[in-house]
Amino acid sequence: MNPPPIAPATTAKYVYDFTEGNKDLKGLLGGKGANLAEMTRLGLPVPPGFTITTDACRAYLLTGSEPATLRDEVSAHLDALERRMGRRLGRGDDPLLVSVRSGAKFSMPGMMDTVLNIGLSDESVSALAAQAGDERFAWDSYRRLIQMFGRTVLGIEGDRFEERIDTARAAAGVATDVELTADQLKDLVRDFKEIVVAATGRAFPQDPREQMDLAIRAVFESWNGERARLYRRQERIPHDLGTAVSVCAMVFGNLGPDSGTGVAFTRDPASGHQGVYGDYLPNAQGEDVVAGIRNTVPLAELERLDPASYAELLRIMEVLENHYLDLCDIEFTIERGRLWMLQTRVGKRTAAAAFRIAVQLLDQGLIDEREALRRVSGGQLAQLMFPRFTTESAPEPIATGIAASPGAAVGAAVFDSATAVARAAAGERVILVRRETNPDDLDGMIAAQGILTSRGGKTSHAAVVARGMGKTCVCGAEELTVDVAARRLTTADGTVVTEGDVISVDGSVGRVYAGEVAVVPSTVVEYFEGTTAPDADDLVSAVHRLMTLADRERHLGVRANADTAEDAARARRFGAEGVGLCRTEHMFLGERRELVERLILAESEGERSAALDALLPLQRGDFTELFEAMDGLPVTVRLLDPPLHEFLPDLTELSVRVALDHDERDTRLLTAVRRLHEQNPMLGLRGVRLGLVVPGLFTMQVRAIAEAAARRRAAGGTPRPEIMIPLVGTVQELEIVRDEAEAVIAEVERAHDVSLSIPLGTMIELPRAALTAGQIAESADFFSFGTNDLTQTVWGFSRDDVEASFFTAYLEKGIFGVSPFETIDADGVGSLVRAAVTAGRAARPDLKLGVCGEHGGDPESVHFFHEVGLDYVSCSPFRIPVARLEAGRAATAGATTTP
Repeated sequence: MNPPPIAPATTAKYVYDFTEGNKDLKGLLGGKGANLAEMTRLGLPVPPGFTITTDACRAYLLTGSEPATLRDEVSAHLDALERRMGRRLGRGDDPLLVSVRSGAKFSMPGMMDTVLNIGLSDESVSALAAQAGDERFAWDSYRRLIQMFGRTVLGIEGDRFEERIDTARAAAGVATDVELTADQLKDLVRDFKEIVVAATGRAFPQDPREQMDLAIRAVFESWNGERARLYRRQERIPHDLGTAVSVCAMVFGNLGPDSGTGVAFTRDPASGHQGVYGDYLPNAQGEDVVAGIRNTVPLAELERLDPASYAELLRIMEVLENHYLDLCDIEFTIERGRLWMLQTRVGKRTAAAAFRIAVQLLDQGLIDEREALRRVSGGQLAQLMFPRFTTESAPEPIATGIAASPGAAVGAAVFDSATAVARAAAGERVILVRRETNPDDLDGMIAAQGILTSRGGKTSHAAVVARGMGKTCVCGAEELTVDVAARRLTTADGTVVTEGDVISVDGSVGRVYAGEVAVVPSTVVEYFEGTTAPDADDLVSAVHRLMTLADRERHLGVRANADTAEDAARARRFGAEGVGLCRTEHMFLGERRELVERLILAESEGERSAALDALLPLQRGDFTELFEAMDGLPVTVRLLDPPLHEFLPDLTELSVRVALDHDERDTRLLTAVRRLHEQNPMLGLRGVRLGLVVPGLFTMQVRAIAEAAARRRAAGGTPRPEIMIPLVGTVQELEIVRDEAEAVIAEVERAHDVSLSIPLGTMIELPRAALTAGQIAESADFFSFGTNDLTQTVWGFSRDDVEASFFTAYLEKGIFGVSPFETIDADGVGSLVRAAVTAGRAARPDLKLGVCGEHGGDPESVHFFHEVGLDYVSCSPFRIPVARLEAGRAATAGATTTP
């Protein structure tokens, strides 16, 4: 698969010292490099180093080689680093070692490559041992270098190294790597070097500069690695940004019990509550924490192990949160009692945490109301509306772990990523169960309903990635023994769950249950329904406050797509300001379908009139209920717009029936169906075309709308119907239907002695309609963009067919970042919307403009509709809160993607 085009470099300077950058240079220095520079500027204890820019990466990916000046720049900065440290890379009695780490503009945890301990060799390992006074530490660092270098730089399968480690532990009779002696680690280094020779045909490189150069190149190349590309597609991160590379002097957390490494959060990323949150691992390097291969201790335990470092860490955490004005995610290492800061970033958080933290920071005066609104998103709000497990009916949990990412997930247990993908593709709900996840598990994590691991904590790979995706996750369930080879897990009491058995995972409290646990509505949904008070708990209170802000800020109205009084009433409770789309074809399902069939197939005026007379009272009753539910608010009724075949017998089935039974009625019916049969019904006799070809159809519906409104008015109500003519491609179609409709409305007004003032407008769902919007606007009171059909006709896609046939391939190849049916194609479909808005308003300044496709509830699309100046969006009832929130965010200056 070819990588996407990479933009050429834009600057001649490719390397920046940590003292040169700042947090605002993430596009150039990546998040890691920019924040290391920012912490250096703040005077925090950061090991010295330098960052190679994303420009250098893009130039490398474009040409296949480093920019001509890059090596000299790296050499100059390496020389400066060596002078500052008083040591040389991999040389002398006190060798300097460095780490080479990736760091893109947007956080991509674990998706790209990192190599630690660069500079170690057969010669320098002995010098490091002598300098540190710890032979075991030196050989542990050397085996880590060969393992990471072999996997990330030389492309050797990681399991080959893990198998040797397992063998070494078993031979030594120990459970963890920490218990291996120096001599046993020497043997492991020898084994690892043999793996390198066997896999690559050459020895592990002993020259420290060659190690560093190869590692830098590997980090560049990891930008286009499969897992990185998959993650970017999932998170909608552009493919052409490239990654920066940070080269940093090594500090060591594996120097004994007074050393260690950890990850800290200034607030709980799962709940948002303030306190001391994070993981610490004594006598370890940083990768051990995020990899989850050893279970950590809570960060609070550091206060007992190293009170001075703990106090200094808390001070720095406060400095960083007050500086970044947000939850900060911090990586640190303690080297023999000295604290070093290795990274900070605005931390990923769950949806609940996002809402709580935004309100907390607002109340603390650290951010203003508009910024608080920008700190949350409609996608996060949608997550809060998912159901949760009911504790009343839940059985005893089979295990308890760390509540890493909330939610209620139920599915069949699967034990590898490929199985998760395959079974999910077949329509099955699955839970991915692993000892610990790694970046290669990403596609399985995406496919699964939830993730369960027996190792790791809130900062492990599984936890961080799951929170970023809004995926339910329980980590570190130590009571579980996960046997991937046997495809089963065993609980502490001996209960066995085999692959395919259903389990339930509660990421909000960290519990795991056998079987399926019942779910109940979320308290946030109950708040929107009006059954839970706005101050029911701190989460509901936060949602209420931010929704109030959004409603105050937004310019876009939010209406509902609702076809029944029940849907309309629910939408109104959720905050809908009217109905933007009532699909009348949904009113003709079941028993009523036969009446429409009779109307379409009528061979005489009498048959047609009889069918229309039967349909009129049914339609009038539907609209009466709808206008009552939405009394005082606009209700846009779309006249009948189905593909014709939806109301006719299936041609094949009818042909078989006639061949078998020779029924006279079926024979006549077959003749009519063949006459009306269409090869492409979506582009055939539907919408306004059907209304013009079937006399009386649209006028019957208009009469039903008008009479329902008149009766509602007589009952003391305030109905506000709007009539929308679908699939108009030319103004002449609209003019004919409008004339007929106005005549019927006038007749009803006279009969009921009432003035109805019913606006008549059209859907803009064909390219021609968008391109001739100025003409159409002269005969329309409003436009409503039908972006589902507009997307189909602009792209030449049949949605029902293409999503199942080739959309997956298009997404994988990067042709789409996201389906154009999910988020509006701003360049193509959006250009037509812009053109129609401009032309329509030029012809008729008071023209009301809305959208009623599924895009009306998509967060990113809502921002587009705000930008182009629509008056409202319309979406399904459950998406109304999402649309309200995003409309408010769109109205705040500089709205950005939430962390």
